[in-house]
Amino acid sequence: MTLIADPLFYVVAIPAVVFLGLAKGGFSGIGMVSTPMLAIFMSPLEAAAILLPIILLQDALSVWIYRRVWDPWNLCVLIPGAVLGVGAAWLLAAYVSDAAIRLVVGLIALGFVTYAFVKRNQPPSKDRPPAARGVVWGGLAGFTSTLIQIGGPPYYAFVLPQRLPKMVYVGTTVMFFAVTNVMKIVPYFALGQFSTSGLATSVVLIPIAIASNYLGVWLVRATPEEAFYKITNVIVFLLGCELTRQGAIGLWSGS
Repeated sequence: MTLIADPLFYVVAIPAVVFLGLAKGGFSGIGMVSTPMLAIFMSPLEAAAILLPIILLQDALSVWIYRRVWDPWNLCVLIPGAVLGVGAAWLLAAYVSDAAIRLVVGLIALGFVTYAFVKRNQPPSKDRPPAARGVVWGGLAGFTSTLIQIGGPPYYAFVLPQRLPKMVYVGTTVMFFAVTNVMKIVPYFALGQFSTSGLATSVVLIPIAIASNYLGVWLVRATPEEAFYKITNVIVFLLGCELTRQGAIGLWSGS
């Protein structure tokens, strides 16, 4: 099996996988930077396909670690939407502009952070949000996650305002994206995104991913809850700005 040979690829790929491992360990938000980093060298879909085998292995570890702390109601409303979102991404992947998707995801991220800022001094609602809203946000998360491995902002827009206990929030996030990532296997195969060199490169990067996974578990347990949410908001804001910038420039240049 032939690896991707460009050494500059690994200069970007190694930190991308570290960020991914931290996210899968529970330090949610930071993993959204991974696919955009790899997209410097390849199409977002190809980058997403290289990361998927790594993600699936990390998901298995994270699901085991957080298997007792997750919120069933959120998964019941989000996962049906994710099924629809993954299916829609599969149908539209050959036609949707990468720049347009980046712009939409970036604006969703910035919208979420703005909402969180406005609501920061209000106590969390004791009522569940409408289930239909969860289906919509789950669909958007599945759609954008399939196209560029960035399903976080739509997911956060629905779940973070609920202010679940930190470990329950992390466990629910792990479970939702584990299920969503399994759904992507068939579309990626159908779209021809898995290659011999890509899979070989995934295998080489797996040890780094696993080590980062456990580091993420430690960080999320060591970080105070209020600081955890503030850090997540800052990460989402910065990524939203960058994705919006990339999308706007790409649409303006017609790429």
